[in-house]
Amino acid sequence: MRDYEIYELGDVLLQSGVILPNAILAYKTYGTLNAAKDNVIVYPTWFAGLHTDNEWLIGPGKALDPEKYFIIIPNMLGNGLSSSPSNTAPPYDHGNFPMVTIYDNVRLQHQLVTKKFGISKVALVVGWSLGAVQTFQWGASYPDMVKRIAPFGGTAQTRPHAQIVFASMIAALQADSAWENGFYKQQPTAGLAAMGRVYAPWGFSQAYYLEQLYQQDGYHTLEDYLVNYWDQVFLTFDANDLITMLRTGSSGDISANQAYNGDFELALRSITACALVMPGSTDLFFPPQDNNYEVLCMPNARFLPIDSKWGHCAGIGQHGPDSEFIDQQLKIFLGE
Repeated sequence: MRDYEIYELGDVLLQSGVILPNAILAYKTYGTLNAAKDNVIVYPTWFAGLHTDNEWLIGPGKALDPEKYFIIIPNMLGNGLSSSPSNTAPPYDHGNFPMVTIYDNVRLQHQLVTKKFGISKVALVVGWSLGAVQTFQWGASYPDMVKRIAPFGGTAQTRPHAQIVFASMIAALQADSAWENGFYKQQPTAGLAAMGRVYAPWGFSQAYYLEQLYQQDGYHTLEDYLVNYWDQVFLTFDANDLITMLRTGSSGDISANQAYNGDFELALRSITACALVMPGSTDLFFPPQDNNYEVLCMPNARFLPIDSKWGHCAGIGQHGPDSEFIDQQLKIFLGE
């Protein structure tokens, strides 16, 4: 039984100039919208994440308390629930699915929030990784609507180094002979496993591996961890869906639209929402120095690293101390 709702967008003109027919946005809500419609939190998903993967941060007594807030989790385009290569009819199925951007995602999420629910004010937009990139975009695209943003483990612009890592993940997947230019007869499982191996050294820090912290999750050796976690982690996803999300992330830039015409600093200065920016202190995908620069350009932002050896994955909700830190800081932030 489906635990999420579908918002039908109709034919959508993407930034690429392609019209995506019968586009859909999958979403789930938690809590109740109050009469003033001002208790709203928008919490976008991340690369290879579904709405259920965000639920670790939601619950009674937590910062994202459904007894207090109306929380909307929109699923990212390409994740297999919202419009994706795996669920779109020809001519944009499989390897023909068009390029979608972070800006496309946020614009359609805004349509869901405003037209479906009649919401004009958002108390908080929050997200991790590519969800954080979407969070920055919300702040830049709708500064008069968003009161607070809290991106963690992600930047307002994907820097060249991260773009190279994303490209390497795509190349590893496409090297599988079963790939067939995106029109595979069966999932390219060898390529999906190889993608996991490429991600592995970037998802966690050097200290995480040196100190064998993966043993805390029950993996006794490095080989055990690589084979039984990283080689398996993407096997439940469609290969084209993963590539779509990686391309979306690689092009992330809050200024890549007509409002800012590539002026990144102007876009940052235009984020008037109160911002709590929390990078992982050892994040290799989105290093804290990039966020530090962004915060210096933003008028109402605070830079607060998550002191962790879990690297990028400090924000995934799997390490208790990191999760508790994020939750506690969000509680403080929402109370300000």
